[in-house]
Amino acid sequence: MIDFKENIAESIIDILENNLKESNISKTDDINKDVIKEYIEKPNNKENGDYAFPCFKIAKTLKKSPQIIANDIKEKIQIDNNVIEKIEVVGGYLNFFVNKKTLIKEVLEEIELKKENYGSSEEGKGKTVIVEYSSPNIAKEFHIGHLRTTVIGAALYNIYKFRGYNTIGINHLGDYGTQFGKMIEGYKRWGNEYNLDENPIEELTKLYIRINDLCKQDEKVLEECRENFKKLENGDEYCVKLWEKFKSLSLKEFDKTYDMLGVKFDSLKGEAFYADKTGEVIDILEKNGKLVESEGAKIVDLSDKGMPPCIICKSNGSSIYATRDLAAILYRARTYDFDKCIYVVAYEQNLHFKQIFEVAKYLSLDKKYTDGLTHVAYGMTRVASGRMSTREGNVIKVNDLLAESIKRVLDVINEKNPEMEEKQENAKKIGIGAVIFNNLCTTIIKDQIFDWNLVLNFNGETGPYIQYIYVRTKSVLEKVEEIPNLKDLDFNLLNDEASLNVIKNLYNLSEILQSVVQKNEPSLLARYLIELAQSYSNFYNENKIICEDKKLQDARVFLTYVTGIVIKAGSKLLGIEMPDKM
Repeated sequence: MIDFKENIAESIIDILENNLKESNISKTDDINKDVIKEYIEKPNNKENGDYAFPCFKIAKTLKKSPQIIANDIKEKIQIDNNVIEKIEVVGGYLNFFVNKKTLIKEVLEEIELKKENYGSSEEGKGKTVIVEYSSPNIAKEFHIGHLRTTVIGAALYNIYKFRGYNTIGINHLGDYGTQFGKMIEGYKRWGNEYNLDENPIEELTKLYIRINDLCKQDEKVLEECRENFKKLENGDEYCVKLWEKFKSLSLKEFDKTYDMLGVKFDSLKGEAFYADKTGEVIDILEKNGKLVESEGAKIVDLSDKGMPPCIICKSNGSSIYATRDLAAILYRARTYDFDKCIYVVAYEQNLHFKQIFEVAKYLSLDKKYTDGLTHVAYGMTRVASGRMSTREGNVIKVNDLLAESIKRVLDVINEKNPEMEEKQENAKKIGIGAVIFNNLCTTIIKDQIFDWNLVLNFNGETGPYIQYIYVRTKSVLEKVEEIPNLKDLDFNLLNDEASLNVIKNLYNLSEILQSVVQKNEPSLLARYLIELAQSYSNFYNENKIICEDKKLQDARVFLTYVTGIVIKAGSKLLGIEMPDKM
């Protein structure tokens, strides 16, 4: 498919390079095709064309006014009329209008060829990306606070893979640390009071809250918990057996949630896997002269980086999760030879990742690996009552949340379309899709307050709205005998504004997915799907699709067909399934 921005950039760069020679100006970094392509933007006002090149970006280099540069380029540019049909100068902007027939033909042919793979690419060929996401703590509830990392990470995993990267999804389970010393101590004291065969996570959570409360009241109990963890690290048979039991029960419960969300992982190696690998981290840091003692603990001093010290080893000899994260970096570099290692973790851990990324530079690793370490921070999910905490026992379980969402959708279906077939299955897709989309529709760094009125709004900018538009495309296709043949279409019949808006949105998918990868921001795809759905809704309202003019009907039906393909495929990348009926 034609890359219009690439085409424009190629046409501009030759003129600019000649200008440099004529003016005896040395070639600079901002006068090259890739930079020029980055400068090309899409005007907010459609009257200013499909693309605009802001000449003020290079005015200082060329030592000319933007207006003069724009006029000069317009006068000298040689560009295929089948690609760009018109060029205008407005102020210091050079505005380009793409050839509509070519655009329509290119988009429809590409989607017909690639179907659900439309928008995929090989940009990541030969590159490996690790995405670490979800990473709940075992023996604790999988609550709404874990939901964002899970769905953000799953979306990034899907999109990186779709763009050709060798993608590894890792669930770095929180299965180590003092909290397990607490769980072991609680079980020692009151284990026979809790039935772990039924609702195991709920029972373990009650146990954790109880021992945590006791630790607040009695420092000696907290010390006993710390000793339990030290025993666990040293392989104490009783402690290891209990830990394995807690982990096994937890994973069975987590799998129920992952199955509902359609989330999978390539690796479930958690903190415990790296426990016996922390010694090498300590050895390397000592060898490189980076470890110092502080109050009995071993730390890396990061004061020259404007950060507090990174604790590597506690005063009692126990490792800390920073050490295990560093051991994981060593292991992943050697095992996967990654180009990028992404951590989808809440912004509350910003300092932690800044510290370990800095300390990783002292592990004698190739710069490729330390440069590839990336923290994708996201905002917290809050409820009306405020912050959630397992210790305080005020969390919303994800399974309960999803079940409630499905129930609410089913209530709407029973009220408005009681005869619908496969009501439960459709309600599941809509209810779960609504929750996933709610977590992805805004810039991920923003905090969220969960509100049912927003999540399940069928008319707003929500998951159910996108699903509704998809179902509308399906209902149109059900009214015709077969999908028209592309080679028989008259592309000129899709030249109206409403049709062109849909086609322009369809064209934008690849660029949107490229931006998602560059910025690690899946909300860009979520917003794109809303815009595409809205443009199709407008097209549907403005145009009679099933009509007496067979050629016109075929053109509009085919546009409906390809729009449905893209909505479904794009939503799948976010982890959202399309229902058959609504």
